[in-house]
Formats: sequence, C-alpha cells, structure tokens
Amino acid sequence: MTRYSLNGIGFGLIGFGIFFTFLAIILFFDRGLLALGNILWLTGVTLLLGLQSTWKLFTNRANYKGSICFLLGLFFLFVRWPIVGIILEIYGFIALFSGFWPSVKVFLYQIPVVGWIIQYPLMVISINNLFNFYVQDSAFFTLVFHCLKS
Repeated sequence: MTRYSLNGIGFGLIGFGIFFTFLAIILFFDRGLLALGNILWLTGVTLLLGLQSTWKLFTNRANYKGSICFLLGLFFLFVRWPIVGIILEIYGFIALFSGFWPSVKVFLYQIPVVGWIIQYPLMVISINNLFNFYVQDSAFFTLVFHCLKS
C-alpha cells in the first residue's frame, strides 16, 4: 500500500472513531461504542501519522500530561466508568493536540459554514483560550478588544 492510501484509510478510521464516540455519548455513554470509537480513532491516528511519529507524540516529554490523561480515560472506559473516562480523554486530547491548533484553525476557517461561525469575535476568543493559543500584536485581536471595551 502506498502512503497516500494509508492516509485515506487513517482519515476514514478517525472519522468513524469520532462518529462512534459521538453516537455513544448520545446513547447515554454506551461503553461498547465508546471503546470501538477509541480503538478506531487511535488506529486512524497511527495510520495517518505513522507508528514512529505516533509513539513520539504520546511519549514526548511536553505531552506527558495529555498522554497520561488520555490513556487513563481509556482505562476508565474499560472499567465501566464512561463519564469520567470521556472527561479525561477530552482533556488529554486537547492537551496532546493543542500544538496543532494553528494549522487546524486555518483549515476550519476555509470551511463555509464552520468558518463563518468560528470567526465571530467571542468564538475566536473562547476557542483560543481553550487551546492556549494567544496571538500577540494582531490587528484583529486589537480590534476585537477595542470593540469589547467600548
């Protein structure tokens, strides 16, 4: 298989993992669907990034907090504490992938409906605070803060 086909399969598995996790949350934290969603998501990330890059992502010293929370969340899912598990996994996911936020933000701005929604000033501020991404000396943020003060 070529690297291009593995990337496509990885994106598909990540999409199915997110779908099954969302479906499990809607169905009152169904443990089986949560586990399936997590396995599909982790497999998709591994196929997308490669085994060595995925290992480096989870074992990087700067990502220990996110890795431990994510894996602890997986453990809690398997021992039948799904709500605690999901909360830990979400925190771990945000801690692990907050470094990718600038690239993701540029991509999301280009999607028609999503881009329009997340460009509202309050959405920009709340999303940036969520991912600890602060832009200094930006004309846009200067304008937003000036508008909020007046």
